[in-house]
Amino acid sequence: MTFSEPFSTAWQLVVLGVLLGVSVLFSRTSARAGVPVFLLFLVIGMLAGSEGPGGLAFEDYGFGFRLGTVALVLILFDGGLNTPMSSLRRAIRPGAVLATVGVAGTASVMAVGARLLGFSWTEAFLLGAVVSSTDAAAVFSVLRGSGLRLKPRVADTLEIESGLNDPMAVLLTMALTHSLADGRPLEPSVLFELPLQLAIGGVLGVGIGFASRFVLRWSRLPAGGLYPVLSLAIAFLAFGLPTLVHGSGFLAVYLAAVVLGNGEIPYRSGLVRFHDTAAWCGQVTMFLVLGLLVFPSRLLEVAWVGLTLGLVLAFVARPLVVFLSLLPFGFRPREVLFVGWVGLRGAVPIILAIFPVLAGVSGGERLFDVVFFMVVATALVPGATVAWATRKLGVASGEPPPSQAVLEINSTQLLNGDVLSYHVDEALPVAGVSIADLPLPPGVSVLLIVRGAELVTPRGEVELQSGDHVHLFCRREDRPLLSLLFGRAEE
Repeated sequence: MTFSEPFSTAWQLVVLGVLLGVSVLFSRTSARAGVPVFLLFLVIGMLAGSEGPGGLAFEDYGFGFRLGTVALVLILFDGGLNTPMSSLRRAIRPGAVLATVGVAGTASVMAVGARLLGFSWTEAFLLGAVVSSTDAAAVFSVLRGSGLRLKPRVADTLEIESGLNDPMAVLLTMALTHSLADGRPLEPSVLFELPLQLAIGGVLGVGIGFASRFVLRWSRLPAGGLYPVLSLAIAFLAFGLPTLVHGSGFLAVYLAAVVLGNGEIPYRSGLVRFHDTAAWCGQVTMFLVLGLLVFPSRLLEVAWVGLTLGLVLAFVARPLVVFLSLLPFGFRPREVLFVGWVGLRGAVPIILAIFPVLAGVSGGERLFDVVFFMVVATALVPGATVAWATRKLGVASGEPPPSQAVLEINSTQLLNGDVLSYHVDEALPVAGVSIADLPLPPGVSVLLIVRGAELVTPRGEVELQSGDHVHLFCRREDRPLLSLLFGRAEE
């Protein structure tokens, strides 16, 4: 190690810190403008790149691919942890159809559009496969981070589709890339390999999820901070092990997190908070690095093709495929139109577009540039219109905004009790009733009342008002009675 190496490392950390800090601080501006936040991270990465004011020379596609894969593992694991089993039951059928048949259909329609613009059929199908899946990072951040409260079935379908559809896009992209790189037609055996890889990933993912529940309960770690380390190890194993046996690691990590998140595990709130942070950190870093890979001068060369294909994706391919996929499930026309419109693309297509470059496919860099331009175009339309479309199509749930404050219990041991939050609606029997007069079971206690931005001490004479968020401690056996009094608990 030379004397200058520590200073070089320090400089790199300073640059990384500045990029991360600027990205996060400007995220509020992105939210106010109605633009998906990931687009801001991409733009900052481009400005810091070799052709931007930052002048950072970076063209390591391999590093970008590996970093993107790790970030997607973190994002999918976080999404699975926050997916209730009730949501999965409600939307698993339409979500699964969109994640499989919908992905193949989108790839096919986009292939026709790309062929009309001069791509060969194999290149056209490869481009279609790359952009065929919605992006979990984009969908989770828009639906969960923007304050939108959609009708449950619509929101669940979008989230479950985005959590399940990456494997199909990955498998199609890899098969078509190998076909182009080897100069041979796509083999029919792919039709059998795709369901096999999905089946292996699904079985191993569920199995790892149940095994992880047991490990977390059995481990009894000496410090709470070790539980997130263990859950992070579970996320990486859930992706890596199925991938090594030719299964779908992306499907496995999502399903493992769903099983784990719906079980009784110690230190739950701490784990959820940690993985939310890890997912955001991975998302910001991933988009910054992907932005660094882009050369704006090359984007100008493919602007017309990228814009045309982006419009085909937003206005033709996605709406058509969603309409046909959701036809059997009784969705209302406005709901179908909304799901078709909010097919957000983000990091996944850009990462998949790196694969042909690494495989040495002729024209791989041009395909990467086209896909990047398409992602940016669709981030603006329809990405920037999600809130507007929610209002226009009437798919808002009408649920109250979430509480300004959250109470949690963090314990390294499983406890027979929990803290639940309820919103007080004027139609509920508890509205206008003082705490002393509430017919609460002996094991239930009111811990806190959140009234707007004010925290109200829950004394006996305090009356519950419409719009309050009430935090109660209760045991599992008391939940049915609380549901009768307060309705459904807030998630």
